[in-house]
Amino acid sequence: MATKQPSSSEENKLDIPSVKDLRALFNGRVIATDDPGYDAARTVFYGGIDRRPAAIVRVADAGDISRLVRLARDTGLELAIRSGGHSVAGHSLSDGGIVLDLANMRALEIDARRRTAWAETGLTAGEYTKAAAADGLATGFGDTGSVGIGGLTLGGGVGYLVRKHGLTIDNLLAAEIVTADGRLLQADAEDHPDLFWAIRGGGGNFGVATRFQFRLHEVTTVVGGLLVLPATPEVIASFIAEAEAAPDELSTIANVMPAPPLPFLPEEQHGKLVIFAMLAYAGVIEAGERALRPFRTLASPIADMLRPISYPEMFPPDVEDYHPTAIGHNMFIDRVDHSVAQTIVDYLEASDASVRVAQLRVLGGAMARIPADATAFAHRQSRIMVNLAAFYDGPEDQAVSQAWVADFATAMKQGDSGAYMNFMGDEGEVRLRQAYPGQTWDRLAAIKTRYDPTNLFRHNHNIPPASDGSVS
Repeated sequence: MATKQPSSSEENKLDIPSVKDLRALFNGRVIATDDPGYDAARTVFYGGIDRRPAAIVRVADAGDISRLVRLARDTGLELAIRSGGHSVAGHSLSDGGIVLDLANMRALEIDARRRTAWAETGLTAGEYTKAAAADGLATGFGDTGSVGIGGLTLGGGVGYLVRKHGLTIDNLLAAEIVTADGRLLQADAEDHPDLFWAIRGGGGNFGVATRFQFRLHEVTTVVGGLLVLPATPEVIASFIAEAEAAPDELSTIANVMPAPPLPFLPEEQHGKLVIFAMLAYAGVIEAGERALRPFRTLASPIADMLRPISYPEMFPPDVEDYHPTAIGHNMFIDRVDHSVAQTIVDYLEASDASVRVAQLRVLGGAMARIPADATAFAHRQSRIMVNLAAFYDGPEDQAVSQAWVADFATAMKQGDSGAYMNFMGDEGEVRLRQAYPGQTWDRLAAIKTRYDPTNLFRHNHNIPPASDGSVS
């Protein structure tokens, strides 16, 4: 990395250090552009993201993070934060800046008696879940084991326990955070409560979370897994109705999509529309079997893998070198009746994208019982989360997929105009304000002014400091 001389407008900034100087500064590993592992280190989950940071620092501890934050502040280098590398918008990488990679910070301390855990933010959801399961305990994260808990938690966390135990942030007791001035703070209900409010849904705008303290719940066995049903409008609408009527112990994710050529699906079903559904009942096995029975009777199942399983088995196995290129749109809707279900079928049948999906997550339960202003996640009363997506291959196909997803979203739009930040791409301030509507945005901007007045943490779904400098 070349040494840069400051211009007159940068007189208060230091020279950018050489790679040799960087390696002397940090306890962790510094990966430079000419290192053999550079290309692998800059590869993220989603394909089509080809950014070349000047250096990647795999930090070893909070001290490394503090030093790197100060370096970025003093040099003006763009700073990207990477936990698991699943940012839809590609925020895990900087082009020409520096990446703070948390991959080596994976310490986990579980207090089974108190049902709490301190977890460093380089851990994945799968690693944490497997370790907690050894004590018959769990914290709800998302639905994919390889996702890093850092970004997932800061954005909210909607997964298989959302109706029973709420969002991930509803089980966050405290966090240790390096702020823009390089200080390591603990934020909880008593210490820096404004910061604690903001990081529960406000993303990485306020600092680098080094570790989280979570509440754990007794979750030994769940009744669930995969259920594949034919996707007719009647079955789709009935599935959502059953999910809404189910007890809070049951959370569902229904992916309406063409059946992939998986070995456990009959060949004659490949390419036909199905509901590829994941269900998890966190409670007594006999009650779980009763709760799942209505879903099995909606239609003759194409595949039925529902059974009592350990909670970590809900996460599908990782697929090595899987880097999909996709266009997506996240939104909330109020209902899925026959008309809405017909719209879903019509749009999926009209596209020839190799993979296309309408994902429906019924919300409510524990998540909805928390006041909307208790955290920066403001969509407590939203009923159904929808993710629309289409894979693409090349720029021309990308434009086709973009148009299809946009039209599909317009056709699906109802009264709820909200969005969930963790599933958003780089979509501009108008969409971002839908994730943080009204006073939520204003409050976040005011807290940003207090903790990051120069907007150092801007390579994210960015909430700039309040323009008038007000702090409330």
